[in-house]
Parts: sequence; C-alpha cells; structure tokens
Amino acid sequence: MAHEKLVTKKLREMDMEELELRQAELEKEMFDTRQRLVTKEQDNTAQLRLQRRDYARLLTVVNEKKRASS
Repeated sequence: MAHEKLVTKKLREMDMEELELRQAELEKEMFDTRQRLVTKEQDNTAQLRLQRRDYARLLTVVNEKKRASS
C-alpha cells in the first residue's frame, strides 16, 4: 500500500463534508497501520508517521475553515 501525501492545496479546495469523510478514512488507516505494526505484519514504521502528518494537515485545514465561517 503506497502512501500518497495529502497536499494542503487540494485539502483547502474540499468542502467540510469531504474533509470529515477523509478524516474518518485517515483515522481508520492509522488504526489499521498500528495494528499491522503491533502484529509484525508490517515493518515500515515510517508509514504511520506520514499518516499522522497528513492527519495534522487535514485538521489544520478543518480548523481554518471553521474559523473562517464563524
């Protein structure tokens, strides 16, 4: 499973509904990755770090949009 970096520009073009859907997907991906790391099915520990960074990018854009709408 190759990791594709989330680009902030693309995130900013999404509406809140799409962002919330992507947030749920990322949470599930991170959970699955942690499970695979614990059970030794995966040895690429860097993938979890990249997913966490994408998640942080996503949350940043979500918070920017919330602040802009209030």
